[in-house]
Amino acid sequence: MMTPRDLERARRLLCQLQDHIRDTLGAARKRQAGRFAQVVAVTSADTIYHVDRLGEHAIMDWFAQHWPKAWPVELVMEGLEGGEPVAFPKGTAVARTRFRCILDPIDGTRNLMYDKRSAWTLAALAPQRGAKTHLGDIAVAAMTELPTSKQWRSDQLSAVRGGGVRAQSVNISTGRRQGVTVAPSRARDCRGGFAAISRFFPEGKALLAQLEENLWMELYGREGATGPLVFDDQYICTGGQLHELIVGHDRFLADLRPLAFQKLNLASALVCHPYDICTALIAQEAGCVIEAPLGGKLNVPLDTTTPVAWVGYANPALARHIRPVLRRLIGRML
Repeated sequence: MMTPRDLERARRLLCQLQDHIRDTLGAARKRQAGRFAQVVAVTSADTIYHVDRLGEHAIMDWFAQHWPKAWPVELVMEGLEGGEPVAFPKGTAVARTRFRCILDPIDGTRNLMYDKRSAWTLAALAPQRGAKTHLGDIAVAAMTELPTSKQWRSDQLSAVRGGGVRAQSVNISTGRRQGVTVAPSRARDCRGGFAAISRFFPEGKALLAQLEENLWMELYGREGATGPLVFDDQYICTGGQLHELIVGHDRFLADLRPLAFQKLNLASALVCHPYDICTALIAQEAGCVIEAPLGGKLNVPLDTTTPVAWVGYANPALARHIRPVLRRLIGRML
């Protein structure tokens, strides 16, 4: 059992880890940005690029040097070379670890390697329960922005379960930190705001777009006939999507790709996995509602392969407003 002091220490450690990842990738971009997009491996979860390897190596080096020896931990993340379980201190058997740390070194890799939009590095810590460890066990989480080359600021959000959200901005040129106030939207509907159902790739796009169109039609009818009623911003990064909910930019987001692909009998690894959604705790601590598409908790295992469909509402009022119609459409169309 972790004490409040232990939880705070763990939160600080995850933030320090992510500072190291961000700074390592920023320095590497100056030397080898042209290599970022080179494919180095293809796993059951995703394609691994050179920039991903840089992030993974930064994680291994940091854990070897900085993780408390009294807290043996198993790392769970995509792309581990050799595919073997990894635990720290080095040489520790997974069965003897106290914690499971799930990480996405770079969520939004393609955004970062093409210098298009910020990616995020994600990490969360849960008591070790072996294969039974799930998303609901996470006690501490942190997410740090991996900015594009023209940005001077990186945001960092973290949370301990029951303790609210800590948010800072970091000037990556000077290292200066400043507290940031974050607050999800308090709107009670999506009129005039941003909301979207993820449809990043050609597969399943038409089905998901039709479901979204039906959703807004059932909720608002033809109110938008004279101009846009709901705005759509497809941020190809689950961590980035959660951030947009947390800071009040987006009101509703849903990633239903696993359901759509199953309906269409499509095999695709390009879906959300547990490491992508491991910082849902931060959104929940901010007051957002993050749940399964038909309602209920997202108690998915902390692994690298389970497909995860999820829905996020900026506040409970929006959940009550949208959820019944969304459930009905999912039941009918997916």
